[in-house]
Amino acid sequence: MKSFIRAAFVAAPLIMVGASAQADTFVRMVSGPAGGSWYPLGAKIMQTMQDQIPGIATSNTSGGGISNIKSVSGGDAEIGWSYAHTAYNGFTGGGKFDGAKQDNIRYFATLYPATFQVAVPKDSRIKTFEDMKDANLSPGKSGWTGTAFAESILKAYGFGFDDIKNNGGTVHFVSYTESVALMKDNHIDVFMAATSVPQASFIELNHSPGLRFIGLPQAKMDEIVKANPGYIHGVIPAGAYEGVDKDIPSLGIVTNMVVSAELSDDLVYNMAKVFWENHAAFAEVKKIWNSVTLADALNGAAVPVHPGAMKYYEEQGLKAPAS
Repeated sequence: MKSFIRAAFVAAPLIMVGASAQADTFVRMVSGPAGGSWYPLGAKIMQTMQDQIPGIATSNTSGGGISNIKSVSGGDAEIGWSYAHTAYNGFTGGGKFDGAKQDNIRYFATLYPATFQVAVPKDSRIKTFEDMKDANLSPGKSGWTGTAFAESILKAYGFGFDDIKNNGGTVHFVSYTESVALMKDNHIDVFMAATSVPQASFIELNHSPGLRFIGLPQAKMDEIVKANPGYIHGVIPAGAYEGVDKDIPSLGIVTNMVVSAELSDDLVYNMAKVFWENHAAFAEVKKIWNSVTLADALNGAAVPVHPGAMKYYEEQGLKAPAS
């Protein structure tokens, strides 16, 4: 008998990757917002899995690091993009998960580092985070890891989103695409996103109206990383964007993927096999994929690895992460 894995899924926008009525299993991915790296890579990955794994149909839809963990654990998706520290917080109920354990997730793969990027128009009065107490800013949607990054930084400076609003500023919890439009129309002063470097939205805004990136002093960076397990020291390197002539220190994080614990070992084994054997095809979509390596597939894994994925990794000579 055919078994559909909770095929009812309400989300938008949704890309149905050739879903077939003949498929035995529907594997749904939640990736990232349009304009980022996760979304187009997710579409390519799911298309490739559907083409090479018999009996499955796939989809890819937008999401965010925190919400994706909830979607996979809650049964609204089978595979999701996130970050290593977000997956750990979800599994244990820490951080933004407020005690609600998302323990139906299993580790699938470590991908590439992402950097929290904060930019203002080139002629902005804003020079540091301290200058944002009454600013109009867009930190990403609620449930996105970038928004959590923003809150962590502002907290270290002694204020938060509510303080900004009380001081006459605004906080727009919107997508990358909407953020670009808002900055071009002079409706926001600050655009923030945790994503790969360089990233299309920042490239577009750097062309017009022109950007200046805001970094973090070393002492403040150390303070924030210490207070938030899983955060790492990151950098927007010199030359990443036109006009960036020196490294800009910022927060970093390791991107990863999780899968539902309910997926069969055989299916996840095949998913892992297809995932790693088509590395070159994914790198054609986004160059950042060139930094994804099988050798690092379990780096940062702080939640249980799915047995099906672990079988594949052991065949490739990788050891299970220390518990």
